[in-house]
Order: sequence, then structure tokens, then C-alpha cells
Amino acid sequence: MKNIRLFLFVFVISFSPLRGENLLQFETSPYLLQHKNNPVNWMPWGKIAFEKARKEHKKIFLSIGYSTCHWCHVMEKESFEDKAVAHILNKNFICIKVDKEEMPHIDEYFQNMHQKLRGRTGGWPLSVFMDAEKKIYFISTYIPKEDKSYSLGLMALLPKIEATNSYMKELPQKSKLNNKISLESLKNSLLKEYDSIYRGFGRTKKFPQVAKLELMLALSQMLENNQLEKNVFNTLDAMALRGLYDHVEGGFFRYATDAAWEIPHFEKMLYTQAELVDIYAQAYALSDKKLYKNIVDESIEMLEKRFVKDGLYWSASDADSNHKEGYYFTFSPDDVKKALLHNPYKEVLEESLAFTLDGNFEERVHLNFSENKRPQGFNKLRQQLQKIRAQKKYPFIDKKINTAWNAMMISSLYRAAYIDSKYAILADKHLKSLQNMMLINGELYHQGVIGYKVKQKAFLEDYAYFIAALLSGYEYDYDEEKLVFAEYLLNQAIYKFYKNGVWYLSQDGFDVEAYPKDKYYKSGVSCMLQNLLILSSLKGTFKYEDLASKSLQHMQNILKKELANTPALALAYMIHKYGFAIIKSSKENLHKNILKIKKLSYPFILTKEGNYQDYLACTLRRCFFKSKELDTLEKVINLNLRKYH
Repeated sequence: MKNIRLFLFVFVISFSPLRGENLLQFETSPYLLQHKNNPVNWMPWGKIAFEKARKEHKKIFLSIGYSTCHWCHVMEKESFEDKAVAHILNKNFICIKVDKEEMPHIDEYFQNMHQKLRGRTGGWPLSVFMDAEKKIYFISTYIPKEDKSYSLGLMALLPKIEATNSYMKELPQKSKLNNKISLESLKNSLLKEYDSIYRGFGRTKKFPQVAKLELMLALSQMLENNQLEKNVFNTLDAMALRGLYDHVEGGFFRYATDAAWEIPHFEKMLYTQAELVDIYAQAYALSDKKLYKNIVDESIEMLEKRFVKDGLYWSASDADSNHKEGYYFTFSPDDVKKALLHNPYKEVLEESLAFTLDGNFEERVHLNFSENKRPQGFNKLRQQLQKIRAQKKYPFIDKKINTAWNAMMISSLYRAAYIDSKYAILADKHLKSLQNMMLINGELYHQGVIGYKVKQKAFLEDYAYFIAALLSGYEYDYDEEKLVFAEYLLNQAIYKFYKNGVWYLSQDGFDVEAYPKDKYYKSGVSCMLQNLLILSSLKGTFKYEDLASKSLQHMQNILKKELANTPALALAYMIHKYGFAIIKSSKENLHKNILKIKKLSYPFILTKEGNYQDYLACTLRRCFFKSKELDTLEKVINLNLRKYH
């Protein structure tokens, strides 16, 4: 069957010559397949498309998106399904579709170009008009079909693009700030962005930005600043109790459309769940707050119910259902009244839900709780709303398997296993399934669809997060095979992606330098730097620390300019500067006292199994104290490693 598909693809290329053909029918990406019946003659990214553009002297229209992207769906319905638009595109342009999750390095390159040419961040869909050498005539995000107050319409824009020979010019870059990198400067940079009213970072729409919360938590411990810790917990409360969280089935939506976390964009992304499960597990260890444990348990339960097939996690679920955004996740006011009808805490719940009960999203109700704890009667309300929701069809799910995102979730399961050991069992199961699908003849692959042969080799972030999962697993069960496997993959990654002192996103000939800006999740290169420092400490070798040091040196100007806007890089910098404290003891001791270890006030702690009945505290270069008591050990660790600059 696969040979037949290949023959048909070659036949079309060889004899048609691609006129009137939408070649996305031959792809496996769920996003590309969504567009296979468009009247636009889409082609996948590759040499054939670029050679066709050169041969026919045509400009290229590149459209980048992903399968659960709301505005991608809107642009498809308005323009790409429209025969008049398709006629102009097919006549005058070579049209290329890219799934940004399938080719993240291509998306990264053009998002960076949007920033340079427009002076602001891009998004999806990303719309690029360029020549075959990738020089850009015009770049934007969503473009309406007809003119709007905020944008020229596609029908008016296309003739202008077809006629122009002028390229967009890069905007002047702001001079680099010569900031001093210190705990204080990082703290001030975070606080500058922190919203002390509604919590979180930014003043308009809000993403969880977990890497910033992790950095703030580490700074709170290093600076012994209780207010920073409170900021983290207050933000976690707001995300868990307002509208970012799905109070009925568990799990988080991708972002909030407002500053107060009330109304989300209703996509659920695997990477969002992974990062938030991790930070809530960390916060529960430090605070003992039951809400945080509930969030961890409910989010994992939701994923296992909705996102798992054959031990692998699917990528995302859509915001839209029944042709409406948020329809599945919201309720009519009557639905909520019925669910409250026999609840003994009806009045308490009505007071907590007051401003949402008449409809707060397109005349429907999206649950938000006004207090900083779940009100009495919550569980019964939740059960009643689950019954109502069960009558509706769940939104579209993107069923591709992404290596990096699966590995992120596996890592979070291992890190949450102190709450319940069943999460470590789940993590082992998922790790084995991911390895079986994505590791072929010792080579790691990026993504695929169950039932089809994977063909796309892994990117930097796939290696980074797979290694991180193995390291998290080692710190739970002290299985030396995980450590050996992590080191094997690390050396592969260095060989593939580290060239002349620079980390690159891929090795497919489209060289994009890895920039350490954390966008919707922690950047792959920053994750890799943290891996280098962890493996260096656990393996007792300087070579990985040296590589991390050189990488940090190369990126220091970025960190000086961005500070807390590159939080995972800042965290790697702090780890490198202050060092890990490695606690060695017997596996039994480490497991018995795992929660105490997680509560230690020094933020950079690793554990390693050793033949000791006491606890031995070490750095990469020396072991400096042995004690039977963790409290005593904690004091000595702080004296030895906590240095203020």
C-alpha cells in the first residue's frame, strides 16, 4: 500500500506537472490533511516546490499553521476554500503549506523574520509572500479575505504582491542593553512584567509562562524572598480557579484572552499540561496545598482519558466544536442552574460564580471561581456538569505523536510520582511506548501518526526533552540504564546540532540557530543546557559542564538584554554559577524522605543513589558533608553554595 502511494506521488510529480493538484493528499500531518481538499494547489515544503517556483518564475505563498489553530480554520474557511481566491493563488503563486509542529525550525525562522520586519511577534496562521530564495515581499499573520479596518484583504493584497519587486526591509534593532546578570537584576526583570492585581505576566492576554514561575521560585529561595514565593502561589491559584482551567474535566487551556484569566482560548495542548503538572507538583511539595495536588491528579486523569492511544500522547484538542469556539467546554445558563438545583451549597456556589451565571462567553457560561479556594459543593457541581457535557461530542483531536511533547509529559509524571507512585509506573509505560515508536536503529525521530512509519528525524528540542525525561526518571528510580541512555542521546545531540560553538534547531540543511527565548514552552536549547549541567553532576564529568559554560558564554549578550524574558536560560545560568548540591544516600533513604528533600530551601538539588546509610552532600568537584539528618545537611548546603553577588 505504501509503495502504491509513493508511485502515485512520483507519477503526479512526473507527468501532471502539478497543475490543478493539491499534493497534501499524500501527507500524514493532521494539519496538512485538513487542507487536502482545498481548491488551492498546495504543496508541502521541499525542493520540488522551490524548484517549481524558480522554473515558472513565480512568487511563493507560504502558509504556516497547525491543526487546532482557531484562526487557521477561519482563514481556511474564508479564503482557502474560496474558488476565486484559489484561482488567483494557483495562477500567480506557488502555494506551500507547513505544519509548524511538524517543522518547528521553519516556523521559528519565519516567526523571527516577522519580528525583524514587523517589529512585533507573529503567530498563526503565519502568511509569507517570498521568492524562491526566501527573500520576503510581505509577511503577516491572519489575513481576511476582504478589507477590514485592521487589515488589507487578501483579494486586494494578492495583485499588489504579484506586481511588486520590492522586498521588506528589516527594522532598526534597538541597541543592546548592558544589563548586569545577577539575582537582583533577574528579580527586578521578573517583577517588571508581573501583574500584582490579576497575577501572572503581562497586561493583556496571558499565557502560563511556566519557565518564569520556575525562575521566580528559584529566586525566592536564593534570595530568601517570601514575597516572590507568594507571587508564584498567587499565580497558580489564579490559573487553577479562574477560567484557564477546565473545572469540569481537568487540564488547562492554552492561554487566557484577558488579563484576569477569565476567558481562555479553548485549545488544550499537551505541552501546556506537561509544564503545568510539573509546576503544580513542585508547588504542592513546598506548600502542602491540597488544591495543587487536585490539579495534578485531575490534569493527568484528563490526559489519560482523552489524549492517550497505545501508551502515547496525542498533541492537542481543538478550541472549536459544533462550529463554535468553546461550545463543548461551556454551558447554557439553564445547564448550570440545573446542575446547582439539588446542591446543598447552592447559595455558596452561586456567590462564587456570580458574574458568570448569566453567561460570560457569547451568552454561555464558562466557569470561574472568584475566591482563592474551591467553594463547598464544588465536587457535586462538577459531577452534574460532567453528565451534561457527556451528551456533547468532544472537539477534534490532533492525533500526531510529538516526541518532545510526549517526553515533557513523561518527565512531569516522574516528577509528580512523589504524590502517587502510580505516576512513575505510567511514566515508564509511556517512555517505553515513545521509545518503541520514535527510536529506530538508534536514531531518534520527531513525530508521526500511529500506524504509519515515522520518517522525520528529530530536532534539537526532541533530544533535549527526551534526555530531560530520562534524567527525571533516574532521579525517581535510580535506574542506571536511564542515565546511560541519556548520555548516549546527549552525545548524539552534540554531534548533530552543536557546530562551531553554536546550537542549531535541526540538521536538515535549513540551518536556524537555536535562540533561547521561551515562547509557549521552555526553549529546547535552554533545556539542553540544563541537561548538560545535570548530567555533568550525576556522571561526575567536567566535559558537559565545559560545553554548558561555552554555550552560556555564547548566549550571554542575549541574557544581558533579555534577563527574565529568557527564564530557562537564566535558570541554567544560575545553576552554572551556584552549582548543584548532590545528595547521595541509599535508594531506601532517598525514597523515604523524597518530600523532605523537595522542601529543602536550596533550589538546585540532585539526588543520586549511593552505598550510604547517612546523607552525603557533594558538588561536582567535592563532597563536603555527611549527616544522618537532612535538616543539618540543609544548613551546610546553604553555607557552602548560597553566595550572594
